[in-house]
Amino acid sequence: MMNQPILIVGSTGKTGRRVSEKLLQKGIPVRSGSRSAELPFDWNDSSTWEPVLQGTRAAYITYYPDLAVPGAAQAIGSFARLAVETGVRRLVLLSGRGEEEAQRSELAMQHSGADWTILRCSWFCQNFSESFLYDMVKAGVVALPAGSVREPFIDADDIADAAVSALTDDRHIGQRYELTGPQAVTFAEATSLIAKACQRNIRYLELTFEQFLSMLAQQQVAGEYVTLLSYLFSTVLDGRNEIPADGVEQLLGRKPRDFFNYAQLAARAGAWN
Repeated sequence: MMNQPILIVGSTGKTGRRVSEKLLQKGIPVRSGSRSAELPFDWNDSSTWEPVLQGTRAAYITYYPDLAVPGAAQAIGSFARLAVETGVRRLVLLSGRGEEEAQRSELAMQHSGADWTILRCSWFCQNFSESFLYDMVKAGVVALPAGSVREPFIDADDIADAAVSALTDDRHIGQRYELTGPQAVTFAEATSLIAKACQRNIRYLELTFEQFLSMLAQQQVAGEYVTLLSYLFSTVLDGRNEIPADGVEQLLGRKPRDFFNYAQLAARAGAWN
Protein backbone atom coordinates (compact mmCIF):
# COMPACT_ATOMS: atom_id res chain seq x y z
CA MET A 1 0.00 0.00 0.00
CA MET A 2 2.91 2.37 0.69
CA ASN A 3 3.81 2.12 -3.00
CA GLN A 4 0.43 3.46 -4.03
CA PRO A 5 0.34 7.16 -4.96
CA ILE A 6 -1.38 9.93 -3.03
CA LEU A 7 -3.98 11.80 -5.07
CA ILE A 8 -3.63 15.58 -5.14
CA VAL A 9 -6.97 17.14 -6.13
CA GLY A 10 -6.13 20.59 -7.44
CA SER A 11 -2.55 19.64 -8.25
CA THR A 12 -1.91 22.80 -10.29
CA GLY A 13 -3.11 25.14 -7.55
CA LYS A 14 -1.05 27.16 -5.07
CA THR A 15 -1.06 24.46 -2.38
CA GLY A 16 -1.61 21.36 -4.53
CA ARG A 17 1.51 22.01 -6.57
CA ARG A 18 3.57 22.44 -3.42
CA VAL A 19 2.14 19.35 -1.73
CA SER A 20 3.00 17.29 -4.84
CA GLU A 21 6.57 18.59 -4.90
CA LYS A 22 7.13 17.95 -1.19
CA LEU A 23 5.74 14.41 -1.34
CA LEU A 24 7.92 13.59 -4.35
CA GLN A 25 10.96 14.95 -2.51
CA LYS A 26 10.19 12.39 0.22
CA GLY A 27 10.01 9.63 -2.38
CA ILE A 28 6.24 9.31 -2.10
CA PRO A 29 4.48 8.86 -5.48
CA VAL A 30 1.64 11.23 -6.34
CA ARG A 31 -1.21 11.29 -8.82
CA SER A 32 -2.21 14.65 -10.23
CA GLY A 33 -5.88 15.56 -10.06
CA SER A 34 -6.59 18.36 -12.53
CA ARG A 35 -8.34 18.88 -15.84
CA SER A 36 -4.98 18.83 -17.63
CA ALA A 37 -3.66 15.65 -15.97
CA GLU A 38 -3.13 12.33 -17.74
CA LEU A 39 -6.25 11.12 -15.97
CA PRO A 40 -8.37 14.30 -16.09
CA PHE A 41 -10.24 15.38 -12.97
CA ASP A 42 -13.09 17.90 -13.01
CA TRP A 43 -15.29 18.83 -10.05
CA ASN A 44 -18.10 19.51 -12.51
CA ASP A 45 -17.91 16.02 -14.05
CA SER A 46 -18.35 13.26 -11.46
CA SER A 47 -17.52 10.60 -14.05
CA THR A 48 -13.86 11.73 -13.77
CA TRP A 49 -13.68 11.08 -10.03
CA GLU A 50 -13.43 7.30 -9.72
CA PRO A 51 -10.65 6.81 -12.31
CA VAL A 52 -8.28 9.13 -10.41
CA LEU A 53 -9.14 7.50 -7.07
CA GLN A 54 -8.50 3.95 -8.25
CA GLY A 55 -5.19 2.61 -6.94
CA THR A 56 -4.42 5.54 -4.62
CA ARG A 57 -4.02 5.34 -0.84
CA ALA A 58 -4.93 8.88 0.28
CA ALA A 59 -6.08 12.20 -1.13
CA TYR A 60 -5.40 15.89 -0.53
CA ILE A 61 -8.56 17.77 -1.50
CA THR A 62 -8.94 21.37 -2.60
CA TYR A 63 -12.14 22.62 -4.17
CA TYR A 64 -12.17 25.03 -7.10
CA PRO A 65 -13.01 27.86 -7.08
CA ASP A 66 -13.80 27.90 -3.35
CA LEU A 67 -15.78 26.00 -0.72
CA ALA A 68 -18.01 29.07 -0.39
CA VAL A 69 -19.65 28.57 -3.79
CA PRO A 70 -23.05 26.84 -4.07
CA GLY A 71 -22.84 23.07 -4.46
CA ALA A 72 -19.40 22.71 -2.88
CA ALA A 73 -20.57 20.75 0.17
CA GLN A 74 -22.60 18.34 -1.96
CA ALA A 75 -19.60 17.74 -4.25
CA ILE A 76 -17.20 17.23 -1.33
CA GLY A 77 -19.60 14.79 0.33
CA SER A 78 -20.15 12.81 -2.86
CA PHE A 79 -16.43 12.66 -3.63
CA ALA A 80 -15.54 11.60 -0.07
CA ARG A 81 -18.15 8.81 -0.06
CA LEU A 82 -16.89 7.58 -3.42
CA ALA A 83 -13.32 7.66 -2.13
CA VAL A 84 -14.26 5.49 0.87
CA GLU A 85 -16.18 3.08 -1.39
CA THR A 86 -13.11 2.89 -3.63
CA GLY A 87 -10.90 2.05 -0.66
CA VAL A 88 -9.33 5.49 -0.21
CA ARG A 89 -10.15 6.30 3.43
CA ARG A 90 -7.39 8.82 4.21
CA LEU A 91 -8.59 12.30 3.19
CA VAL A 92 -7.14 15.72 3.99
CA LEU A 93 -9.34 18.73 3.17
CA LEU A 94 -8.16 22.30 2.67
CA SER A 95 -10.97 24.29 4.26
CA GLY A 96 -11.78 27.90 5.08
CA ARG A 97 -11.13 29.54 8.42
CA GLY A 98 -14.17 31.24 9.92
CA GLU A 99 -16.43 30.31 6.99
CA GLU A 100 -19.79 28.65 7.67
CA GLU A 101 -20.00 27.53 4.04
CA ALA A 102 -16.67 25.73 4.32
CA GLN A 103 -17.79 24.04 7.53
CA ARG A 104 -20.69 22.45 5.63
CA SER A 105 -18.14 20.82 3.35
CA GLU A 106 -16.17 19.67 6.39
CA LEU A 107 -19.28 17.98 7.82
CA ALA A 108 -20.01 16.34 4.48
CA MET A 109 -16.55 14.79 4.45
CA GLN A 110 -16.74 13.75 8.11
CA HIS A 111 -20.04 11.95 7.48
CA SER A 112 -18.51 9.93 4.63
CA GLY A 113 -16.76 7.50 6.97
CA ALA A 114 -13.32 8.66 5.91
CA ASP A 115 -10.24 8.99 8.12
CA TRP A 116 -10.22 12.76 7.80
CA THR A 117 -8.06 15.73 8.68
CA ILE A 118 -9.18 19.33 8.12
CA LEU A 119 -6.82 22.25 7.49
CA ARG A 120 -8.59 25.58 7.94
CA CYS A 121 -6.92 28.54 6.23
CA SER A 122 -7.91 32.02 5.13
CA TRP A 123 -5.82 34.54 3.16
CA PHE A 124 -2.62 33.21 1.58
CA CYS A 125 0.54 35.32 1.35
CA GLN A 126 0.79 34.07 -2.23
CA ASN A 127 -2.40 35.91 -3.18
CA PHE A 128 -0.01 38.84 -3.71
CA SER A 129 2.38 36.96 -6.00
CA GLU A 130 0.46 34.08 -7.60
CA SER A 131 -3.17 35.15 -7.62
CA PHE A 132 -5.60 38.04 -8.03
CA LEU A 133 -3.44 40.67 -6.27
CA TYR A 134 -0.39 40.02 -8.44
CA ASP A 135 -1.27 42.52 -11.18
CA MET A 136 -1.95 45.23 -8.60
CA VAL A 137 1.44 44.73 -6.97
CA LYS A 138 3.13 44.79 -10.38
CA ALA A 139 1.29 48.02 -11.25
CA GLY A 140 2.34 49.61 -7.97
CA VAL A 141 -1.12 50.18 -6.51
CA VAL A 142 -3.00 47.63 -4.37
CA ALA A 143 -6.58 48.94 -4.41
CA LEU A 144 -9.00 47.09 -2.12
CA PRO A 145 -11.92 47.64 0.29
CA ALA A 146 -10.01 46.04 3.18
CA GLY A 147 -10.08 48.88 5.71
CA SER A 148 -8.10 48.44 8.92
CA VAL A 149 -8.91 44.76 9.43
CA ARG A 150 -5.83 42.67 10.19
CA GLU A 151 -5.18 39.24 8.71
CA PRO A 152 -2.56 36.67 9.80
CA PHE A 153 -1.62 35.73 6.23
CA ILE A 154 -0.49 32.11 5.88
CA ASP A 155 2.36 31.04 3.61
CA ALA A 156 1.30 28.37 1.08
CA ASP A 157 4.52 26.48 1.83
CA ASP A 158 3.44 26.14 5.46
CA ILE A 159 0.07 24.81 4.30
CA ALA A 160 1.84 22.30 2.06
CA ASP A 161 4.15 21.16 4.87
CA ALA A 162 1.10 20.74 7.11
CA ALA A 163 -0.75 18.78 4.43
CA VAL A 164 2.21 16.43 3.90
CA SER A 165 2.38 15.79 7.63
CA ALA A 166 -1.37 15.16 7.79
CA LEU A 167 -1.25 12.77 4.83
CA THR A 168 1.63 10.72 6.17
CA ASP A 169 1.09 10.68 9.95
CA ASP A 170 -1.95 8.88 11.38
CA ARG A 171 -1.80 11.00 14.54
CA HIS A 172 -3.65 13.71 12.63
CA ILE A 173 -6.71 11.57 11.83
CA GLY A 174 -9.89 13.17 13.13
CA GLN A 175 -8.21 16.52 13.82
CA ARG A 176 -9.00 20.07 12.69
CA TYR A 177 -6.17 22.57 12.50
CA GLU A 178 -6.37 26.33 11.96
CA LEU A 179 -3.32 27.46 10.02
CA THR A 180 -2.20 31.11 10.11
CA GLY A 181 0.91 33.19 10.04
CA PRO A 182 2.48 34.30 13.33
CA GLN A 183 1.10 37.84 13.30
CA ALA A 184 -1.76 39.77 11.74
CA VAL A 185 -1.22 42.76 9.46
CA THR A 186 -3.54 45.01 7.47
CA PHE A 187 -3.53 44.89 3.69
CA ALA A 188 -1.90 48.33 3.75
CA GLU A 189 0.88 47.01 6.01
CA ALA A 190 1.29 43.92 3.81
CA THR A 191 1.65 46.18 0.76
CA SER A 192 4.28 48.24 2.59
CA LEU A 193 6.24 45.10 3.50
CA ILE A 194 6.21 43.96 -0.14
CA ALA A 195 7.41 47.42 -1.23
CA LYS A 196 10.24 47.21 1.29
CA ALA A 197 11.22 43.73 0.12
CA CYS A 198 11.14 44.78 -3.55
CA GLN A 199 12.66 48.21 -2.93
CA ARG A 200 9.88 49.63 -5.08
CA ASN A 201 7.22 52.29 -4.63
CA ILE A 202 4.07 50.20 -4.11
CA ARG A 203 1.18 51.84 -2.28
CA TYR A 204 -2.14 50.75 -0.85
CA LEU A 205 -5.33 52.55 -1.95
CA GLU A 206 -8.48 52.11 0.13
CA LEU A 207 -11.64 51.66 -1.94
CA THR A 208 -15.27 51.65 -0.98
CA PHE A 209 -17.01 48.38 -1.68
CA GLU A 210 -18.92 50.05 -4.53
CA GLN A 211 -15.67 51.31 -6.07
CA PHE A 212 -14.22 47.81 -5.80
CA LEU A 213 -17.19 46.27 -7.62
CA SER A 214 -16.96 48.96 -10.30
CA MET A 215 -13.25 48.21 -10.77
CA LEU A 216 -13.98 44.48 -11.19
CA ALA A 217 -16.68 45.29 -13.76
CA GLN A 218 -14.27 47.50 -15.72
CA GLN A 219 -11.75 44.67 -15.73
CA GLN A 220 -14.47 42.28 -17.00
CA VAL A 221 -13.90 39.83 -14.15
CA ALA A 222 -16.17 36.77 -14.46
CA GLY A 223 -19.41 36.97 -12.48
CA GLU A 224 -18.66 33.87 -10.40
CA TYR A 225 -15.32 35.31 -9.34
CA VAL A 226 -16.87 38.69 -8.54
CA THR A 227 -19.36 36.93 -6.25
CA LEU A 228 -16.53 35.10 -4.49
CA LEU A 229 -14.40 38.23 -4.01
CA SER A 230 -17.45 40.12 -2.76
CA TYR A 231 -18.07 37.41 -0.18
CA LEU A 232 -14.45 37.40 0.94
CA PHE A 233 -14.19 41.17 1.37
CA SER A 234 -17.69 41.86 2.69
CA THR A 235 -18.20 38.82 4.95
CA VAL A 236 -15.02 36.93 5.80
CA LEU A 237 -12.78 40.01 6.15
CA ASP A 238 -14.65 41.43 9.14
CA GLY A 239 -12.09 40.77 11.84
CA ARG A 240 -13.24 37.24 12.70
CA ASN A 241 -9.84 35.80 11.76
CA GLU A 242 -7.56 38.50 13.20
CA ILE A 243 -6.17 36.40 16.06
CA PRO A 244 -3.40 34.04 14.88
CA ALA A 245 -3.85 30.32 15.54
CA ASP A 246 -1.26 27.69 16.48
CA GLY A 247 -2.12 24.99 13.93
CA VAL A 248 1.23 25.16 12.12
CA GLU A 249 3.11 24.69 15.37
CA GLN A 250 0.82 21.82 16.42
CA LEU A 251 1.39 20.01 13.13
CA LEU A 252 5.02 20.82 12.42
CA GLY A 253 6.59 21.68 15.75
CA ARG A 254 7.83 25.05 14.46
CA LYS A 255 6.61 28.60 14.04
CA PRO A 256 4.94 29.59 10.74
CA ARG A 257 6.75 31.92 8.36
CA ASP A 258 5.92 35.60 8.77
CA PHE A 259 4.72 37.87 5.97
CA PHE A 260 7.95 39.82 5.54
CA ASN A 261 9.93 36.60 5.21
CA TYR A 262 7.51 35.55 2.45
CA ALA A 263 7.86 38.93 0.73
CA GLN A 264 11.66 38.80 0.85
CA LEU A 265 11.83 35.30 -0.60
CA ALA A 266 9.29 36.13 -3.31
CA ALA A 267 11.16 39.31 -4.25
CA ARG A 268 14.49 37.45 -4.46
CA ALA A 269 12.84 34.87 -6.71
CA GLY A 270 11.70 37.64 -9.04
CA ALA A 271 7.99 37.25 -8.31
CA TRP A 272 7.23 40.87 -9.21
CA ASN A 273 10.00 41.61 -11.74
